[in-house]
Parts: sequence; C-alpha cells; structure tokens
Amino acid sequence: MAQTKSKNEETLGKIEIAPEVIGVIAGLAAAEVENVAGMQGSFTNEMRERLGGAVNHSKGVKIDLTEDGIIIDVFCYIQFGATIPLLAQNIQDSIRETILNMTGLEVIEVNIHIVGVQFERQETLSFDELEI
Repeated sequence: MAQTKSKNEETLGKIEIAPEVIGVIAGLAAAEVENVAGMQGSFTNEMRERLGGAVNHSKGVKIDLTEDGIIIDVFCYIQFGATIPLLAQNIQDSIRETILNMTGLEVIEVNIHIVGVQFERQETLSFDELEI
C-alpha cells in the first residue's frame, strides 16, 4: 500500500492508497492521451464490457509497489500514424502528473508497452442511405 506523509502525520494519522486506486488513476490518465486507441484487457473483461458490465478502468495497467517507489507498466493500443516515442512520452508525463496531483506520490518508472495499432475504420453505407 502506498502511503503519503505530511508534517502532521503523528497527530492526524496515516493515509493509505490501495494499488488498485493507483491503477485506475493511471489507466484513466493514459486513456485520455491523444492517439491512445485503448488499453489492453483480458478477453473476459472485454466481453463483460460489451455485454453492459462495469468498465474496468485499471485494465492494461500493472502496478508494482517497491521500497524505492511506484513502478507502472501500461499496455495500450495506439492509433495508426502516431509518433510512438512522442506518444509514449505524453503517456508517461500524463500518468506521473495525474498521480502526483491526486495522491502526492512520486512515480519512479512508467513503462509503456505498445501492444497493437488500430487503423481507421471505414464507414459502410447501407442502400437506404444512398440517394439514387
């Protein structure tokens, strides 16, 4: 469990943040970056979401709490045409900044794993939409 510390910790107590919460924050921060097409999830999670189940916001995120700090691995799909080094840097910056702002915790590593590329989908027209 990650802990935040302050000057008044002795009198106020301690705050513990579950790794799952950090995973949700990191997943949402990564998904908001432009040209991120989606996060990698398991087949079961994908089917549950498609059938109207709850969305797992921490999918595609692995959190490792070490003695040195927090290490985050992000597994994502990108849009075709994105510049991978720039996109990876934007994801790393977004995650670090969001976690620091929301929790006060420093992240020592954000590892980006590009697991696929999503191409633009071409829209198909039905005969009803055509003006003949």
